[in-house]
Amino acid sequence: MPEQHHLTLEVVERVDPADLVDERSRDTRAAFLKKAVGAGGVIAVSGVVIGGLPALVTAAPGAAQDAEILNFALLLEYLEAEFYTQAESGGALDGEALEFAKTVGAHERAHVEFLMKALGDKANPKPTFDFKGTTEDQEMFIQTAIVLEDTGVAAYNGQGARLTKEVLASAASVVSVEARHAAWIRDIAGEPPAPKAFDDLKSKEEIETAVGDTGFITS
Repeated sequence: MPEQHHLTLEVVERVDPADLVDERSRDTRAAFLKKAVGAGGVIAVSGVVIGGLPALVTAAPGAAQDAEILNFALLLEYLEAEFYTQAESGGALDGEALEFAKTVGAHERAHVEFLMKALGDKANPKPTFDFKGTTEDQEMFIQTAIVLEDTGVAAYNGQGARLTKEVLASAASVVSVEARHAAWIRDIAGEPPAPKAFDDLKSKEEIETAVGDTGFITS
């Protein structure tokens, strides 16, 4: 059975343990994300606002919920865009991995612009990131990119039913490209581009906790 990738700190550890934050920091990040989401509030991760309202999972689609979900997507697109931008400019990549970083980085930056335009003055600001060396080594970059792209697809899929019909059509045009990214980077890694018949759907809470656990978002 093909290996399943999940966005956890352990995935980064498997690549290079030397570049990780300490265990205490990891526990703290996971704890505050879970606690805040469980309390049913909108949480701030080092100043980055993430909608974490479980009650909205069953709410009827509407403009306010669209904005909440689009900001959730914007955070992931900020992260991916910055990851590829740093990888492309860092000088550690060559060959198809560098081509991938350039091409996908341009896509992710376009996604950021698209979401910011859709959100207008409701768009959350871009946070700062620390990718902990994963953009500075080609193998680490490839493994991290697989995780990020799989996670992006799962996040979009998990929120589709919560969007209004008009916004869902736009989101679908993004997630289909994210899925192509995921297939391409898997092929670069020598892994099956489409390892299973159905993609995962992840809740906001699962994605927020996983992203928080990486420590990539610093402020």
